Amino acid sequence: MDSQWRKSTRSGSNGACVEARYTDNTVEVRDSKDTSGSILRFGGRTWSAFLTHLRR
Repeated sequence: MDSQWRKSTRSGSNGACVEARYTDNTVEVRDSKDTSGSILRFGGRTWSAFLTHLRR
């Protein structure tokens, strides 16, 4: 992932998606329907732990 916003390849066409990108050792996540809305920011370790948990 780079500084471009990316949607999951598993996102459906129902519009209920999030987008994510890397910026300076941080991962940012936003609602794809509200691109000017709030952005959640996670440190690298926190994001990795989150992804590991999702994969279980």
